[in-house]
Amino acid sequence: MIDIASLYRDACMAELSAVKPGNVHMFADGHGMVVQDFIKSADASSHVIALPNLSVGDRILSAVKATWGAVGCNTNLGIILLAAPMIQGAYSKDGFSQNTLQNVLNNLIVDDAVKAYEAISIATPAGLGAVQEHDVSQTPQITLLEAMQAASDRDLIAQQYANGYQDIFNLGVTTYQHYLAKWERSAWAISATYLVFLEAFEDSHIARKYRKEVAQAIQLEAKSHFINFTSQENPKLYQAALLAWDADLKRRGINPGTSADLTVATILANELLLC
Repeated sequence: MIDIASLYRDACMAELSAVKPGNVHMFADGHGMVVQDFIKSADASSHVIALPNLSVGDRILSAVKATWGAVGCNTNLGIILLAAPMIQGAYSKDGFSQNTLQNVLNNLIVDDAVKAYEAISIATPAGLGAVQEHDVSQTPQITLLEAMQAASDRDLIAQQYANGYQDIFNLGVTTYQHYLAKWERSAWAISATYLVFLEAFEDSHIARKYRKEVAQAIQLEAKSHFINFTSQENPKLYQAALLAWDADLKRRGINPGTSADLTVATILANELLLC
């Protein structure tokens, strides 16, 4: 039997090992948070998110509560929201695949939404604001999949639920595997994966906290860095440029948190596919 809790924790830790401009990583803290907060969060949430015989909603709520008990702030809500259905799929009799994950999403119920909304209200992510329909401050009357579908045009994590994690499988895992084969070191492949998400999409966390135009500007910056970074035969030669951009983004208070969450989900998906 695969140790799903360890795979989840390892994915969280692997993401911290890579240079991720604007986000917290082993090379630089930021935004009032330190790497140790994320390590504690990975430890605490891994003990509960991967327990057998839980619903997706139970996984989300218990993991967020465990994180808040450990660090008292929102370090991993997006990771938890993405990982919970994946872990559920890994427990299916056919093992983890895009098909078993889709079955999990299709079978989400209203109670999953109730527990996810409670988790989100505990985590209070920055810039969430209010929406007219299915706001997280209200008790949901729809399934978690329906809630995510309603939010998918403004949130990349919700978009994964709505499109069957296509961006994780088709962009994330493909990019990660390509650069892992090219450079033979997971940390560099993780940096490339983070940058590809940041250049492919307007980061939801940036768009919520600032505005769409800022997210689009960062997207253009990421595109340039992705091209320059991935053209290197030795990626370490571009490390100084990534760290300089990292410091610049943090000076501006910009944290591409959603791109980091998608990166963790990619690492976890890749490892679950190998099992």
